[in-house]
Amino acid sequence: MACQSVSAVMDEQALLGLNPNADVRYRERAMVYFEQLKESQDGWEVCAEALAKGVYSDDHVKFFCLQVLEHQIKYRHNALTAVQQQLIRETLMKWLQCQLMNPEPEKTFVRNKAAQVFALTFVMEYLTLWPKFFFDLLTLVGLNPHGVDIYLRTLMAIDAEVVDRNILHTQEEVRRNTLIKDRMRDECVPSLVESWFQILHTFQFSQPELTCQCLEVIGAFVSWIDLRLIANDRFVHLLLSQMSVEDLREEACDCLFEIVNKGMDPVDKTKLVESLCSVLQSAGFFNVDQEEDVDFLAKFSRLVNGMGQSLVVSWTRLVKGGGTMEQADHTLRAMEAKVPLLLRLLLHEDDDISANMVGFCYDYLHVLKQLPQLSEQQKSNVEAIMLAVIKKLTYDDEYNFDNEGEDEAMFVEYRKQLKMLLDRLAQVSPELLLEAVRRVFNNAMQNWQSAPFMEVELAVRLLYMLGEALPASHGAHFSGDSVKSSALQDMMRTMVSCGVSSYQHSSVSLEFFETVVRYDKFFIVEPQHVPLVLMAFLDHRGLRHNSPKVRSRVAYLFSRFIKTLHKHMNAFVEDILTRIQDLLELAPPENGFPALLTSDDQLFVFEAAGVLIVNADSPSERKQVLMRSLLRPLMDAFTPLLNKLLQETHEQRQLEIADCLSHAVGFTSRTSKAFSNKQTVKQCGCTEVYRECLQTFLPALSCPVQRGALRSAVRSFLHRMIICLEEEVLPFVPAASEHMLKDCEAKDLQEFIPLISQITAKFKRQVSPFLQQVFMPLVVAIFEVLACPAEENDQTAALEKQMLRRSYFSFIQVITGSGMNEVMANQGAENVERVVFTIIQGAADIPDPVAQKTCFMVLSRLVELWGGKDGLQGFPEFIYKHIVPACFISPMKDSFDLSDAQTVLTLAECSLTLKMIHLKRGEEFIQFLQQDYLPSLQVSPEISQELCQVLQQPDVKVLKTYMKVFFQRAKL
Repeated sequence: MACQSVSAVMDEQALLGLNPNADVRYRERAMVYFEQLKESQDGWEVCAEALAKGVYSDDHVKFFCLQVLEHQIKYRHNALTAVQQQLIRETLMKWLQCQLMNPEPEKTFVRNKAAQVFALTFVMEYLTLWPKFFFDLLTLVGLNPHGVDIYLRTLMAIDAEVVDRNILHTQEEVRRNTLIKDRMRDECVPSLVESWFQILHTFQFSQPELTCQCLEVIGAFVSWIDLRLIANDRFVHLLLSQMSVEDLREEACDCLFEIVNKGMDPVDKTKLVESLCSVLQSAGFFNVDQEEDVDFLAKFSRLVNGMGQSLVVSWTRLVKGGGTMEQADHTLRAMEAKVPLLLRLLLHEDDDISANMVGFCYDYLHVLKQLPQLSEQQKSNVEAIMLAVIKKLTYDDEYNFDNEGEDEAMFVEYRKQLKMLLDRLAQVSPELLLEAVRRVFNNAMQNWQSAPFMEVELAVRLLYMLGEALPASHGAHFSGDSVKSSALQDMMRTMVSCGVSSYQHSSVSLEFFETVVRYDKFFIVEPQHVPLVLMAFLDHRGLRHNSPKVRSRVAYLFSRFIKTLHKHMNAFVEDILTRIQDLLELAPPENGFPALLTSDDQLFVFEAAGVLIVNADSPSERKQVLMRSLLRPLMDAFTPLLNKLLQETHEQRQLEIADCLSHAVGFTSRTSKAFSNKQTVKQCGCTEVYRECLQTFLPALSCPVQRGALRSAVRSFLHRMIICLEEEVLPFVPAASEHMLKDCEAKDLQEFIPLISQITAKFKRQVSPFLQQVFMPLVVAIFEVLACPAEENDQTAALEKQMLRRSYFSFIQVITGSGMNEVMANQGAENVERVVFTIIQGAADIPDPVAQKTCFMVLSRLVELWGGKDGLQGFPEFIYKHIVPACFISPMKDSFDLSDAQTVLTLAECSLTLKMIHLKRGEEFIQFLQQDYLPSLQVSPEISQELCQVLQQPDVKVLKTYMKVFFQRAKL
């Protein structure tokens, strides 16, 4: 009857929705029912009763009931009556009792959830209502396998709630957890440890899964319990015996790792590690070459690494005053006794096993670095580690260079770890590393034609790595007569002259060019090798390699090589330009076959071509001819393509043509990067060439098709030309501006304003007439876009408007800051007032500290320009009526957060505006504040006087500090 009454209370229709395959309507109903039971005062009791009496056999219903119970304990425990709390305890123990009698265990997900509920109850009640939690649990469970399983899962759930440092806890929870651990140490940890021993002993052969669970529990708990309870003969003997059981050995290894990892006194730690090593060695575990189980070896190598790093930590603490030199020496000997094992594992063919040893290896080398001098054995260790690292850096046959996947990515990461070891080896013994690399390098270069690619790649790679590994004083410098620089010079000479650049493997090709550019200073010392390397860049070994990956990387490296060494290429400039001509062709979409280089790669080659032309040792007339022949194909292709775009109706084709047009502009722009202040466009005779480019590209601004991409490209080009052509660009600006202001959106305007600002800042009065003409149309266009309604939740539109508003205020700041107040002043009184009001609004009403700061800077400048006796008519009245209130209204708003660094900067500009008003209006301003304005804000006469006194002081730092305190006080 009890079961029926529960069934009557439970919503059976809703429970049907708990099945993963249930209809959506049922699933939704189940969710609603779950929320009802969680929120009701006593709905959970139905679930408790169902659990205690085993009413339901469906796993999903049991899980559901446990979830409801979990919610009550987690969020409502304190609100439950003593009777209800007792009911929860009884429910859990009855449910557990049922598990002991069931022939089959519950599904794993149900057991895990039950363990969480047990753990939550423990956390809530152990210190107060249920001090005998573990006693009750162990008494009930005994050595019943189902019960032991729940017990162990509960312990792991308790670890997650109370110990796990990866889970964030409140201060209150931390305090509670500390009390729980202290109570457990005092009252029950020995009993728990005894139970673990019994579980390990009883189930190690019959129930390997339970034994592994128990080992995991010991590993979790060992960090905070008394280690002597575990690190004793009977326990360690048991753990070591399990290291020989196939199903247990990995978990036993992990458990030993946690034991070794426990923080403790350095002398005791050394003893622990040494005793453990001794037993492991006697049991034959150090014979790793005979071990075929790589999964176990991965765990074992982690354990060895942990032991080694523990010894390093102990040695460091002892050396720093935590013990005697004798103790430190003993620990160092213990550490070095592990080096043979370290080397065997580091050299293991499985990279996961090898990677596990990097930590110990790195730390051991750091120890050696700190020693005053190395013994012969230590030098031998360093050399052995070096050879191991060099061997492990080598690619294997299975590496897929054409289609790099997860395995390849893991090897690349592993290589980075080995590089760290190489760098550390260089710190310990640079001479030894240099000698080892030279030996490997020379062997590989002598017979590179017949050597496998991985040997050749490794040799060049090691030479490349020396550049970072060797101390900076030796690094890539090829001057002086030091051993290091001459060794590097010898290897570089060999590499560029022995023909290895012709090796037919992409990894060798890439490494060759990377190394050439890494050591580009070598060619300054020995420029006779430049032609050889240039040919490698230009032919099938580099830019015309059959691998797109190689071609792409070489394009970038070629650009860098040219930039550094252009002075040594004067004799080859025109030959290089001829050879790369076909690589610089614009690739219209109708070609139908892929170009050798992508458009991104071509950018680098165009830049390199520009650098060669600009820096060539030839007259300006010749430079002009070369630059025109470089850029003329782009201009010739541009207009027909633009006309084609206007006629094209297919959207994908439009996009392809627009891309091609944008690339033409981008390539031209990139060539201008070659000009520096020393080498202007005019001096090179290239002004006319770039003017022609401008005339060719500007019509694209009025193209209605794919407008965004084209405008962006031409606008970027204009930015470059303002820098390169200077006043020669001015005739093009009005027409360009007219095109860009037509039918524009927020993003167009936001990107156009920096261009106008750049022109204003650079040319100032030269562009004043143009600016006066374009000023109001631009302002009106901005106002119109900002006034356009947008969807309430359209974050993109809101952000675009915010950025446009900021750009607008910055533009006004550039105008006022460039001493061009006539641009605004000549717009007519009504327009001036309209603009200045937008600045007032930006300072006082818009909750954007970045924009507000700019607005206060503009207001301060306007006061400086127009606020004096000879200023703009009517402006002093405007100051008192609008600017002064803005300086007080804005910081008083809730949105003005004085704990925010950006807002504090805004307040500083606000303070400087008040200071500028005082400078311009003097005593009149002080009287206005004291007699009119501050009283209207209900500021007391004492505070008013204080503020005015600070305003009159010359030190603006005092004013900034005071104003922050003033508004903090005012907001209270």
